Amino acid sequence: MTPTWTSPSRRGLLRTSTAAAVAGLATAGTSGAAIAAPSAKDGIVRGELRFREDGTFTIVQFNDTQDGPRTDRRTIALQEAVLDDVAPDVALINGDVIDGSPTSALEAKQAINNVVRPMEDRGIPWALTFGNHDEDSSARTGMDEGAYLEFVRQYPHNLNTAGARGITGSGNQVLGVRPSRGGGEAFALWLLDSGRYAPEQIAGQDFEGYPDWDWLRPDQVQWYLETSAALERRNRGLVPGLVFQHIALWEHRFAWFASVDSRSEADHARAAEKHSIIGERNEDECPGPFNSGMFAAMLQRGDVKGLFVGHDHINTYVADYYGIQLGYAPGTGFGTYGLGGQEEHRLRGARVFRLDEDVEGLYAGTELRFAADYGIDLDPEGQPGEPAEFPDGVS
Repeated sequence: MTPTWTSPSRRGLLRTSTAAAVAGLATAGTSGAAIAAPSAKDGIVRGELRFREDGTFTIVQFNDTQDGPRTDRRTIALQEAVLDDVAPDVALINGDVIDGSPTSALEAKQAINNVVRPMEDRGIPWALTFGNHDEDSSARTGMDEGAYLEFVRQYPHNLNTAGARGITGSGNQVLGVRPSRGGGEAFALWLLDSGRYAPEQIAGQDFEGYPDWDWLRPDQVQWYLETSAALERRNRGLVPGLVFQHIALWEHRFAWFASVDSRSEADHARAAEKHSIIGERNEDECPGPFNSGMFAAMLQRGDVKGLFVGHDHINTYVADYYGIQLGYAPGTGFGTYGLGGQEEHRLRGARVFRLDEDVEGLYAGTELRFAADYGIDLDPEGQPGEPAEFPDGVS
């Protein structure tokens, strides 16, 4: 296996159907130990994660596990293979944890339980963000994002909180990573709720001709700015970090072609050199109809090294866009759309991030892991499994 490193439609059909549905641990020396459920009104979670004694820290990003209570068994096999191979200090499921198929609260919980057990069973700290599909079954199950957060916080190794109070979305928070020696925050992992779908209309105008997904709201961006500044004050210097949210920014669209309007092969060739682009783009980026301003905020603060998303399952690229990496993790779940035909599952995978205290800015780079790397069956036909048992104390 030779990972590719980068350093410092089908979707329309799915959108219509779902809209109608309305093993190193983070704390050195505590292998297998349960983590006390964190709680932080300001959204900052401190003291749960730490660089290893050798000054390294590893993150795994899964995306779009997106299945029901009988999750495709290959999704779980992929998660387990990546976790065993990489032995991360923390793992994230970055939105669209489940799909809209559950018909009861039990089935929704089973769908979540299936894809978090690989981390729990290995004692690996983990957290999730929400995507556009996670509440697609809420009318039937009675489970919304708030209920999901209450549910997952029962797991001993979960790091989610209710999120910063008084701002749009669910579970907006930042996980501080302590240095290998000493206190404070050396690095920050920002988890943002990028929402679901745009409203039907604003000011009597619909979104025909525009992407109609959701977007970060100004109060979320303001929370990032204020919290970033608070971390800087507390730590007497900028705290570098990575941002994880489900839905792409408009700047993801701009980066691939190094242009707002022109989108030719020549534009991409220029962009690939200018922005050091690595990876594939097999579908249009799907941001919301409005530019949230998050990229400009990150550029102003100067602390964020990269912002990574999912949502567009068959995109895998990462671009150095004016000093901030904008990238995708591929879809992890075998139960949702892929490339189609015999290549349907070719890009099922995960993204790995490396931090190192000996590297300026601490961010040492990112790579992809694919199901094919581990010999997992890529047959296009689904392979639904049985729901995993709930751990003791989780219901």
